[in-house]
Amino acid sequence: MRDCRFHYNDEAAGKDRDKIAEKQKESTIFITEGDSASGSITKARNVETQAVFSLRGKPLNCFGLTKKIVYENEEFNLLQHALNIEEGYEGLRYNNIVFATDADVDGMHIRLLLMTFFLQFFPDLVKNGHVYILQTPLFRVRNKQETIYCYDEKEKQAAIKKLGSKPEITRFKGLGEISPDEFARFIGREMKLDPVLLLPETHVQQLLDYYMGKNSPQRQEFIIDNLKVEIDLAE
Repeated sequence: MRDCRFHYNDEAAGKDRDKIAEKQKESTIFITEGDSASGSITKARNVETQAVFSLRGKPLNCFGLTKKIVYENEEFNLLQHALNIEEGYEGLRYNNIVFATDADVDGMHIRLLLMTFFLQFFPDLVKNGHVYILQTPLFRVRNKQETIYCYDEKEKQAAIKKLGSKPEITRFKGLGEISPDEFARFIGREMKLDPVLLLPETHVQQLLDYYMGKNSPQRQEFIIDNLKVEIDLAE
């Protein structure tokens, strides 16, 4: 765990109260998968407002478990302590809780397990807009004059067309492959965050039961109907 200087619910005092309050509002904790990703984020982060919590492998699937069992899980216990939410939300240390995982199957699974944890035990953090997913580019397309970062195949093809003459193309397979200098751009002013949203009519327990409960024909049909396959087009 690498902490930051300013925290969400700390008291702002003194002549710089407004500036301090703004930094507290910006306070962010990135939940990353492993030392590789957390290393790049740690070197690139703003130490005043951005903290990093590194997971050690995939977290526990806590669907259907009691809070007692989750408290006994070391990783989730440490995460709750880092967020300061064991006794309620009044002491929440970070305004923004950001999942920063690789854009692959394992990374998506970790996101799902984290969402299950927050939705089951701390749904108000989601309902009140504190939980986000970090989007980082999948591709870097560059020549000697220009570098373009692309978040999907369509953007990559447009960048290739713009730069022409066979530009260098890099596929970022994990966050650890992005250099700290580049990462500073993706967690700075240009940071892309997707909020985890709950519609007012959403029943959390039914939602979790559908996606995380026992396998069912309905879920299989949903997966088949919504499956997307992205193909890297020939350069």
